[in-house]
Amino acid sequence: MKKFSKELIIGTSVLITLLILFFGIDYLKGINLFKASNYYYASYTNVAGLAQSAPVTVNGYKVGLVREIEYEYDNPGHVKVELSLDKKLKVPTGTQAVLVTDMLGTSSIELKMGTGSEYHNVGDKLEGKNAAGLMENVTQDLMPTIGAILPKVDSLLSAATAIATDSALLSSVRRLDNIMANLERSTAQLSKVMAVAPEIATNANSTMANVSEISSKLAIVSADVTTLSGQLSKMPLDSTLNNVHRISTSLADIMQSLNSNDSSLGKIINDPSFYNNLNGAAASLDSLLKDVKENPKRYISIKLL
Repeated sequence: MKKFSKELIIGTSVLITLLILFFGIDYLKGINLFKASNYYYASYTNVAGLAQSAPVTVNGYKVGLVREIEYEYDNPGHVKVELSLDKKLKVPTGTQAVLVTDMLGTSSIELKMGTGSEYHNVGDKLEGKNAAGLMENVTQDLMPTIGAILPKVDSLLSAATAIATDSALLSSVRRLDNIMANLERSTAQLSKVMAVAPEIATNANSTMANVSEISSKLAIVSADVTTLSGQLSKMPLDSTLNNVHRISTSLADIMQSLNSNDSSLGKIINDPSFYNNLNGAAASLDSLLKDVKENPKRYISIKLL
């Protein structure tokens, strides 16, 4: 039996290991060496974020990968990218290889298939194009709008500052504070009034009861007045008024007689000599009574037997 030397065994092991390492690295990169592929090329001015084995997609479906990236020394400022595409994929003329960068900064190639009736040959150079990134879209789309808005914002801030520093506005705010304070006090007073409202309602009920009682009494009085008026209507008021008239006429005649000097009473009342005589008689009677008190023996004689 033929024996192999140790050197041959070691060399064979190293070769197998290197082959496994080579194919394993390509496999980890997504390169399948046992799958037939067609190669195309594209040129870009900026390949930031693009790495080997980056996916190549059509309508979001992976149809290949980036095989190699190298700088074009014969075309300064451009980078050539080798695309390994599925051999079954036919690339129409006018197809664009668009380099797309996502929000995380990772780039990939997206094929925008052309509408031509002819197809590219394997190894042809496709039109390379960089898609606008997120920040570029922001710069191109939003910055002009923001630039147009900034003067308006500045004017708005100036107007707001002028309004905020206006003395009339400050005085209005102070008046509003006073109004709110008055409103708060009014609310507190209203709360107190509402607390007393049940007692007022109770008093109102008792008042209404008293009014009802007074109304019933007024009804009774009204009935009595009606009865009294009926009784008065039955009385002989005409004859009574005639008697009163006659009495008043007689009294008028008597007063006229008293005031006249022709009547006896008139002479007695109106004649001063009658008054003087009465006054003299009263004086004489008074002197007589005094004398009787002082000298009773002169007028009364008592004889003892």
